[in-house]
Amino acid sequence: MLKIAGIAASAGVAIAKAFKLEHPDYTVTRREAADPAAELARLDDALAKSQQELEAIKERTLKELGEKKAEIFESHLLILNDPELLTPVRDRIGSTKVSAEFALDETASEFITMFENMKSAYLKERAADMRDVTKRVLTHLLGLTYVNPADISEEVIVIAEDLTPSDTAQLNRNYVKGFTTNIGGRTSHSAIMARSLEIPAVVGTKDVLEQVNSGDLVIVDGLDGHVIVNPSEEVIREYTDKRDKHLRQIEEWKKLRGVKTESKDGVHVELAANIGTPNDVVGVLENGGEGVGLYRTEFLYMGRTELPSEDIQFNAYKTVLEKMEGKPVVVRTLDIGGDKELPYLNLPKEMNPFLGFRAIRLCLEQKDIFRTQLRALLRASVYGSLRIMFPMIATLDEFRAAKALLLEEKDKLKAEGVQVSEEIQLGIMVEIPSTAVLADQFAKEVDFFSIGTNDLIQYTMAADRMNERVSYLYQPYNPAILRLVSMVIEAAHKEGKWAGMCGEMAGDATAIPLLLGLGLDEFSMSATSILPARSQISRLSRAEMQSLAAKALQMQTAEQVVELVRSIKE
Repeated sequence: MLKIAGIAASAGVAIAKAFKLEHPDYTVTRREAADPAAELARLDDALAKSQQELEAIKERTLKELGEKKAEIFESHLLILNDPELLTPVRDRIGSTKVSAEFALDETASEFITMFENMKSAYLKERAADMRDVTKRVLTHLLGLTYVNPADISEEVIVIAEDLTPSDTAQLNRNYVKGFTTNIGGRTSHSAIMARSLEIPAVVGTKDVLEQVNSGDLVIVDGLDGHVIVNPSEEVIREYTDKRDKHLRQIEEWKKLRGVKTESKDGVHVELAANIGTPNDVVGVLENGGEGVGLYRTEFLYMGRTELPSEDIQFNAYKTVLEKMEGKPVVVRTLDIGGDKELPYLNLPKEMNPFLGFRAIRLCLEQKDIFRTQLRALLRASVYGSLRIMFPMIATLDEFRAAKALLLEEKDKLKAEGVQVSEEIQLGIMVEIPSTAVLADQFAKEVDFFSIGTNDLIQYTMAADRMNERVSYLYQPYNPAILRLVSMVIEAAHKEGKWAGMCGEMAGDATAIPLLLGLGLDEFSMSATSILPARSQISRLSRAEMQSLAAKALQMQTAEQVVELVRSIKE
């Protein structure tokens, strides 16, 4: 028996025989082509075949998983027809007289390298999309074959180096009980799709493909991130029980969809969801979300060749507010910069973009961009319960300047006869240590705080969260982080304001008892984390967690805090 550690990417336990899904060798060597016209015709034929395949996959995904997941293949179709990719490929064939496959591989590799060198997880995923599309076309150009995941007709665990979005979308839930890969993380497309399919998955194992043979009995533990190869009968019984217990737990969680989130001693907190597009609201409501705690509006600006118009933005905000049917929606204004770039803005490259010209700093300088967004938000405000928050606020002057622009645009709209809500709450993200330290002063002027722990942690610990060499310093449970969070919550409550959290920490099962004890009012997380969090909070006493949090604040290390939380008897 062999036990391999990885990253738990999709919850659940699966037990079945291994099916190794190995892509063919896509290595391309330079080949001269005497007839460029013939190579261009081969390219067009391969593109046409790939187009047919992608359209079929998109339709299947739309039918089985819905519009949001089908968008992945819409983006693949866009890449397949993108002149920025195809024009240099055709130029290479014509000017250097090389084969179609070499021209495609060379050009696509340049794009992939560019995307992979960007810090943004979002843009790195675009590299995976480009690679997936390129391999599809190369399969036809090189005359390669491989077993299509859709052809699997018996219960299996899929073992692979990686699963492309196309692979994952074609997995038949009736037969594919789980999968595990050498590479990948929780935010990769394959992991996201696995969670949608509710297929247990463990990724990032490094060498599972080399360690497993087709036909081996495999257990995928997507709860704790382990893969067990050729387990004993005793271990099979153990994991069968674990699987059954998890399935029963899911049915119990579903009963909590319409239930108010309350601790064991009757204290209510709000569980909200983080979203990136209006389509994400469906998941919020299906999982019993009590609001949207973070609407990342930058996705409206990304993937375009120009800034979105006021009407485009208005319609997106209006859609979210209407779909939430009066539940609160916290919209973060444009948070571009750092790891999120807009090529069409032509911003100068910076030595350290995370500490540079980004978010509210950019908006206060390029006021025309900011005013357009503020107008769209204000126009949409009458369609629901809107809360607006400004990101990356470091000083009170920045907040006051942003608020002044908002009020100016509000007055203009009212003068134009446009109705605007008078109930809009205005808050800030707390993600810079100076803001957390000065929270008592900010609390006098804002309506709420939303703590962005992803950045707050990296700024406090002086450790880039994208840098694997210092990843050990990304410590959400470090007493220094907990003290900053505590300061923010206390400052808010002293002024009668509420404090929420929209970083990954808010949905973390280890952090939840501490945050409950510190008095956090709103927890915003991925939609699928809401029901497990609601269940966990219902078993915790706020009074007891206050005592726990007080102890945690006095500890010296993150490890000590984790051990303290583990000692809780729920």
